[in-house]
Amino acid sequence: MIHLSLNGGCSRDFQILCLGSHSDDLEIGCGGTILRLAEEYPTAAFHWVVFSGCEIRNAEAECAAKLFAGPRGLRGPLFTAFPDGCMQFVGADVKKVFEDLKRTLSPDLIFTHNRKDAHQDHRLIAELTWNTFRNHLILEYEIPKYDGDLGQPSLFVPLTTELCEKKIRFIMDSFQSQRSKRWFEESTFRSLMRLRGMECNAPSGYAEAFYCRKLVL
Repeated sequence: MIHLSLNGGCSRDFQILCLGSHSDDLEIGCGGTILRLAEEYPTAAFHWVVFSGCEIRNAEAECAAKLFAGPRGLRGPLFTAFPDGCMQFVGADVKKVFEDLKRTLSPDLIFTHNRKDAHQDHRLIAELTWNTFRNHLILEYEIPKYDGDLGQPSLFVPLTTELCEKKIRFIMDSFQSQRSKRWFEESTFRSLMRLRGMECNAPSGYAEAFYCRKLVL
């Protein structure tokens, strides 16, 4: 297995764009990787965008973003109020947000949804990410759900046991409004990281996985 590192030879601060349809998507999909990047690149800037959420959910997401990215590295969060589950019907307005981001930011790395995600909002954000940012490194994260849409990701980020447990703790502490949902459990998040850790032979046994459609070596 080939091991690669990010930000090699980059003379400026690492710019990372984090895109999530809903208030807990980023944390669940790539929270451990964000924690690792914040730890390894202390001057990195995390530009945080959430496209749908009510007042309570946005407050939870803002708290979580500060925990994951750190108060010094966090840029935003930018919250928009597009309808949950119906973003495809206001696609032109969502696209405008992307165009505004492109005018002000040229990220080194972008985290977004998987274009084959079963959730319609997730697919739209993934499609507009590729449609807008055509010459950037884009990693598509995965979200476990009832629909059973997990696939075969091609890129893995090993996590230490400490980072794995920190991710789970931050999610559970931040998103109190989701605790009544049966899938929102520590075991759900730990199990997926354990599965991906096994697949990439991570030293700790834990990892997050991504779909990488284009990678220039």
